[in-house]
Amino acid sequence: MNRTEWIGKWTPQLYSLMRIVVALLFLQHGTQKLFSIPPATNPPALGSLLGIAGVLEVCGGLLLVLGLFTRPVAFLLSGEMAVAYFLRHAPQGFWPLLNRGELAVLYGFVFLYISAAGGGIWSLDGRRECGRRRAPTESR
Repeated sequence: MNRTEWIGKWTPQLYSLMRIVVALLFLQHGTQKLFSIPPATNPPALGSLLGIAGVLEVCGGLLLVLGLFTRPVAFLLSGEMAVAYFLRHAPQGFWPLLNRGELAVLYGFVFLYISAAGGGIWSLDGRRECGRRRAPTESR
């Protein structure tokens, strides 16, 4: 087996692993905003823009970890990251590295990719699709 075949063999598993790890990392941003885990210096009010972002990050992060409703959730979170970048970071300057927005840009594009690619093989979405394909059709 050559290198390309070996990598191709593991691509579905690596994609699902990437989705899970990215979602777990993203989830931490929400838990910090909502529950101060890890500890936050100034937790936002729940009804504020940052509080709403925290709710999206916790709920969306959990759904992405599970791979449930992956495409619409990832698309929504991609939009959240675009809003975060343009409201919070872009006013600080043009370059993402200098305005500290590189993580928002990275999450935004990873979520956009996930919204196009779906949940992958290790997802509840994948199990639901597999179950629909295997369901016998009734003929009368």
